[in-house]
Amino acid sequence: MLHRFKSNIEGIALPEKFTWPFHYVPHALSRLAADEVMEYVASRTEWQEELTAGKMFGVLVVEAEDKSIGFLAAFSGNIAGENFHDYFVPPVYDMLKPTDFFRQGEAEISAINQRIKHLEQSEGYRKAKEGLSTLKASLEAEWRNFIEQSALRKADRDRRRQNKECDEEQLILESQRDNADKQRLKRRHKTLLAEAEAILHEQQTEIESLRKERHSRSAALQTALFKEFKMLNQRGEQMDLIELFAPTPQILPPAGAGECAAPKLLQYAYLNNLKPKTMAEFWWGESPRGEVRKHGSFYPACNSKCKPILTFMMQGLDVEPNPLTEIAPPEPKILFEDDYMVVIDKPCGMLSVDGKSGVRSAEGWFKEHYPTYDGPAIVHRLDQSTSGILVLAKNKDVHKELQSQFITRSVKKCYIALLQAKIEATKGQISLPLKLDYDNRPRQMVSADGKSAITDYEVIGYEGNNTRVRFYPLTGRTHQLRVHSAHSDGLNAPIIGDDIYGSGQNADNRNGHRLCLHAERLEFTHPIKDKRVEIESKAEF
Repeated sequence: MLHRFKSNIEGIALPEKFTWPFHYVPHALSRLAADEVMEYVASRTEWQEELTAGKMFGVLVVEAEDKSIGFLAAFSGNIAGENFHDYFVPPVYDMLKPTDFFRQGEAEISAINQRIKHLEQSEGYRKAKEGLSTLKASLEAEWRNFIEQSALRKADRDRRRQNKECDEEQLILESQRDNADKQRLKRRHKTLLAEAEAILHEQQTEIESLRKERHSRSAALQTALFKEFKMLNQRGEQMDLIELFAPTPQILPPAGAGECAAPKLLQYAYLNNLKPKTMAEFWWGESPRGEVRKHGSFYPACNSKCKPILTFMMQGLDVEPNPLTEIAPPEPKILFEDDYMVVIDKPCGMLSVDGKSGVRSAEGWFKEHYPTYDGPAIVHRLDQSTSGILVLAKNKDVHKELQSQFITRSVKKCYIALLQAKIEATKGQISLPLKLDYDNRPRQMVSADGKSAITDYEVIGYEGNNTRVRFYPLTGRTHQLRVHSAHSDGLNAPIIGDDIYGSGQNADNRNGHRLCLHAERLEFTHPIKDKRVEIESKAEF
């Protein structure tokens, strides 16, 4: 499983610290290892149809006991229905072997599913469901007809009463008869429905019992499985997945936990006395539906499945600090200020609001400079990596009015971006609804049940193989411009420096690793003076 590099690596220095896997720039050795893995994967023609649908792979550069350097390779999940393939490290726990309790448990649950399906398709169940449905429709029609006729009879009584065509006692008697008929009809309907529901319930009892048994067996099987994933760390300590996830908000491990590439790599290294030096994960194949994944691009480890696991497994390693907590953004520049608001040019790396990382925020900057105001200041937000115009209010009424303008979309916004590809269309509109990718926060994904997200764009010019564009977002969803740029149904061109939906690097390295997205222009109505205010800020990329 330990591979030696084909190319000469003598001139490449080892990293001083191990990779922080949730936000990183791949080390040169990781890139070389990934290139070799990609070459190998491409040679396995029998896998190509399956892998075209998309698969995450990982590499771990390690130091052997003799101080020689090599690398390990892994894939997430399985390939061709198997966990073991010669080139790759084995799973932490093989739940696919035929004699394993998990496969046997799955077979038992599958048998319950078949029994439920058989019962649901049985003649008795079908007739009971259809009978109840037909009865409900018939009784509803009968009830509507009675109510209509009752209304006509009442109208006739009202007419006769008005014209004194009948004595009052007769009219009261007719009304009482109608009410009695109504109550009898209600009781008859209730009885008929109860009889039909009882027949269906008799058919459903076994189905519901089987469903409860299925749920109970499934939960117990998952728990037993997760306890078999006994993860190691550099100190030689061991914890299973149930223990690792118990302190987290989700409490229970999500499906697939422990099967990603990164945990497999570290587990194998610890078991074989190999010292982890640097790690990276890359995507192979097409992007999953709704997500943004680019073939050959590197991605951070996921938060929902991997963070609790890797945080434990890296204990004992000298790990790089989280680069997001090491950011020291420069002071923002004030673009406009009066008694009611201040508009700043937020630098790349500064948060909009205070966060857990401790990185300085625009909200914190405001509190320092305007300590007497204790109300909400941030009117809208920019991503930490996005620079540009940000509006902060100096009193609550102004804050409320300005926020209202953003909500009602009367604010005109313009962003400038540099895209990591050449796009053909010179202008157009992107409409891709977005929602949170819960397994990979804070990533967003395109989904039909997401919130509407609409962006107009125009190409300003081309810079080599890159495209400079202006974006005019008509909505303000999280990561809207980043997803609309990178998604295959959008511009299919990630913003340069995007470490979430792109490669995280600049093609020409002019701008380091910053996200080349800048809020360039903002136009809104002054909440007090009732005049349009237009603010501009020039991008520095």
